[in-house]
Amino acid sequence: MQKLIVQIGAQTLGLVLALLAVTPGFAQGYTIRPGDTLKIEVLEDATLNRAVLVDPNGSIALPEAGTIKVTGQTVDAIAAAITTKIGGGFATPPHVYVALQQVAAPLAGTGTGGTLDIYVMGEANKLGKFSVKSGTTALQAFAEMGGFTKFAATKRVQIRHANATITQLNYDAIESGASAQGAMTLKAGDVIIVPLRHLFE
Repeated sequence: MQKLIVQIGAQTLGLVLALLAVTPGFAQGYTIRPGDTLKIEVLEDATLNRAVLVDPNGSIALPEAGTIKVTGQTVDAIAAAITTKIGGGFATPPHVYVALQQVAAPLAGTGTGGTLDIYVMGEANKLGKFSVKSGTTALQAFAEMGGFTKFAATKRVQIRHANATITQLNYDAIESGASAQGAMTLKAGDVIIVPLRHLFE
């Protein structure tokens, strides 16, 4: 059994972890890491329900709660922290439920075959070619390029793929936790284009 576990590839491992993530026993003992996606529900206020991506700093951002550090914590501990943060806005302590929706894509490591080249153009703080680990997410790439300039149209970021398809990303929604698009993994040859903000945008 141990030999079988050692021999499975990174993609298979990611699938196994994703399947385990929906198992309550696994989620209860699992500690959160950057790149994971959490599903948050507040029984008393459905407007706070959302899927949030854990950013490279190990934090999540929620309305009414602000930024919360979650890496190394279990879903129960995170639920308790959110309850404390938003509790002042309710007559009685709210019922907060946190679940592990998706685990971070496993990194293939460094060395030959473990990295891929991506490119950054436009209103980013660092431009050009970047060699990143296989499995790097869009949000991790945004951190790698040092974020955006003050002229960036962060709601209209594009990722142009080698197969000529284009993925449109709204970084503002990703940062606020309203979108989990930041968890998408990049592929070799992807080009991140950050357009210039319009005058009244």
